[in-house]
Parts: sequence; C-alpha cells; structure tokens
Amino acid sequence: MGIGGTIAMDIWALIQHWVFKMPLPNWGHPGRWFAHLPKIFHENIAQTPAVKHEVAIGWAFHYAVGIIYGVFWILIAGESWIADPSFLPLWIFALVTIAAGWFLLQPGMGLGWALSNTPTPWKGRFLGLVAHTAFGLGMWVPALL
Repeated sequence: MGIGGTIAMDIWALIQHWVFKMPLPNWGHPGRWFAHLPKIFHENIAQTPAVKHEVAIGWAFHYAVGIIYGVFWILIAGESWIADPSFLPLWIFALVTIAAGWFLLQPGMGLGWALSNTPTPWKGRFLGLVAHTAFGLGMWVPALL
C-alpha cells in the first residue's frame, strides 16, 4: 500500500508537470537533509554541503517513508479495515501524514514550519494536501485489490 501511495503521488507530480508546467520535485534536497542526520535543522539545505548520490538517497527516503506509512496504517486500521477497506479513514490518515513534512522535513531544510519561509506558503500547503490525497488514493486501490 505504501509503495502504491508513493507511486500515485509521483504520477500526480508528473501530471502537474505536464499539464500545469509545475517543476518536478527535487528529491536531492531531502536526500541531502537525510544524509546530514542527526543534524535536523538547516538554515538553507541548498547551502549545506552536497552529498554524493543525494538524489538517489532522496528517492529512497521518499519511498521508505511511503512504505512506513503503509505499515503504520495497517497497524492502526486493523483486520476489520483490511476486510472492508473504506477510503475516508485512509484519506484522513494520508492527510495527517503531511505533518511530518510540515513540522520536520520542511523546517529542517530551512523552508520554515509548513513552508512559512517560502514566497507562497498557502499554495504549497494546498498542493501538499492534494499530493497526500493522491497518496491516500494510491494506498486505497491496492487495498481494494
């Protein structure tokens, strides 16, 4: 489920890129952030020393987080949900998972709490919620199958 959700999120990013000409996610910056752990907060991750293979690290981190969220969901939802997977509770969970980005990853990279240091924080927050909706849909489809 976590892999399905992460793939759906990536497909949504491609659709936004093709249709709305939005830039694709730069997984190098999260990879750089992850590689510099245990230091969590950086003033500007772009000014933090580059790390070899940071883009690959970022992609692996992205998918690992998706897998972990899928496992957490199954542990939270339990056997009754697995027997009859409904979308609403999974969607709420998928939306809640954005908290890790808003309150850990983004401030850790210097973007501020919930993108508050960016030029258009509300646009980024909205797009993040839409992406996490795609993540929830991508988790739900394999559950139905």
